[in-house]
Amino acid sequence: MLATDRLFLVRHGESTYNAEGRLQGQADPPLTPRGRAEAEALARVLDGAGPDHVIASDLVRARETAALLGHPDPPTDARLREIDVGEWSGRPISDFPSGSEPSWRGGPLVPPGGEAWPDLVARVGTIVDELLASGGPWLVVAHGGVVRAAVTYLTGADARQLAGPANASVTVLDGRRLRAYAWTPKLSVP
Repeated sequence: MLATDRLFLVRHGESTYNAEGRLQGQADPPLTPRGRAEAEALARVLDGAGPDHVIASDLVRARETAALLGHPDPPTDARLREIDVGEWSGRPISDFPSGSEPSWRGGPLVPPGGEAWPDLVARVGTIVDELLASGGPWLVVAHGGVVRAAVTYLTGADARQLAGPANASVTVLDGRRLRAYAWTPKLSVP
């Protein structure tokens, strides 16, 4: 029997922006063929994990991933969207120098028209609280920033110390206890 306060947090498979090394935030690119293969590999492992409830971000890359995990029409919630990177959406990540941590990594640097890290944590925290209060377990298909924000919110971990989870990875939380972070199955495609 799975814990009723368990969250399976899945990051979507590789998107076209991921493959191109571009910052996506709330842009809505689809999965690549590799991203679909990643989600299918994860589906084989999650099969039988038994979440009673499924919810996804309303962005296409999360919905496509949920469908490949066996949930073709999950309920969606915009609070599960990736952090808003404002005017930086679509820019190559290589454009950004190292130094001050940008908001999407949990730091203070907020892009013009973008979202601050504490705002993302608060947004994600509201839906996490609702899911935990309603009983579970829950399968949540979303984005790397959302996974890191949920872990930060529930465990108090410093987001800047958490690596971004890999595409099509699963993070498992039992309430405020982290059980697994960013686990991925072996992928048999290049």
